[in-house]
Amino acid sequence: MRDRRLLWTLAIVVTLGSAVYQRMTGPTYPARGSVALAGEDIRVRLTRTHAGPGNQPVSLTVPDRAVAGEVAWRRFPTADAWQTLPLVRNGDRLDTALPHQPTAGKLEYQVHLRKGSAEAVFPERPAITRFRNEVPTAVLVPHVAAMFLAMLFSTAAGLSALSRHTRASHREARVNAVLLLVGGFVLGPLMQKIAFGDWWTGIPFGWDLTDNKTLFAAVAWAIALLRMRGGREARMEIVLAAVATAVIFAIPHSAWGSELRWDQLPPPPAAR
Repeated sequence: MRDRRLLWTLAIVVTLGSAVYQRMTGPTYPARGSVALAGEDIRVRLTRTHAGPGNQPVSLTVPDRAVAGEVAWRRFPTADAWQTLPLVRNGDRLDTALPHQPTAGKLEYQVHLRKGSAEAVFPERPAITRFRNEVPTAVLVPHVAAMFLAMLFSTAAGLSALSRHTRASHREARVNAVLLLVGGFVLGPLMQKIAFGDWWTGIPFGWDLTDNKTLFAAVAWAIALLRMRGGREARMEIVLAAVATAVIFAIPHSAWGSELRWDQLPPPPAAR
C-alpha cells in the first residue's frame, strides 16, 4: 500500500468501525427493542449505567393512556426477592426510578406493561445496570481521545509495516505507545478511581477486561518497540502488535468491570 492517503483512510475506517462495534456491544449500551401489547408496538430503551447521585430514571413513551405497568428489580447478582415500582403516567410518558446503589453496585430490572388483559415484558432477560460516580469531562474526554488515537496509530503502524514503510511504521508505533501510556495507564486508572474507587482492577488484582486488554496491548507494543531498537525493521512484531491491539480493543468496553460484593453489605429492606 504505497499511497499514504489510502493507508490512513483505511486506518481511520478500521478504527471507527472498531469503536462503533465496541460501543454497541458493550454492557453499558442501552437495552433497546419493542414489545407488542394488544396489537400495539411499544418502543423501549433501558439504560444500563447510571453516573452520579440520585436514582436512575426509567422512562417510556407510551401515548396510549390505557397502558400501565411497573418495573421489577433486584440487586445483581443475588437471589433477592423481586421488588416492584409502579410506572407513573406523565402525559405521554410512563416514569419511575430505580433506587440509587453504592458505587459499582448493580441491579437487574424488567419493565412489565399491561393493557386490559394483555401483558408484555421487556427485556425477556433482565437488563443489568451499574452505578458509578460521575467522571469529570476534563478526565473523560482526554482519556477517550488518547485511546481512540492510540488505536488509530496502532492500525496505521501495522499497515505501514505491511507496506514496508519502515520509518513511518516506527514513528507511528512510538506515537501509539505514548498515547497508550497516557490514555491507558494514567488517565484510565484515574477514571477508574473516580468512578469506582479503585485505581486498577486488572491483573494481578482482578479480571476487569478493560484494564487487562490495555495491559495486553501494552505488552504487545513493548515487544515491538524492543525489537525496533538499533533501527531494526521489526516488521513482523509491529504487524502482530497492531493485529493484537485490534482484536483486544474489539472486546466490549467495561466487560467484567468493577462489581460490588453485596455480601460485604447489610441486606436490603424487605420488599413491600
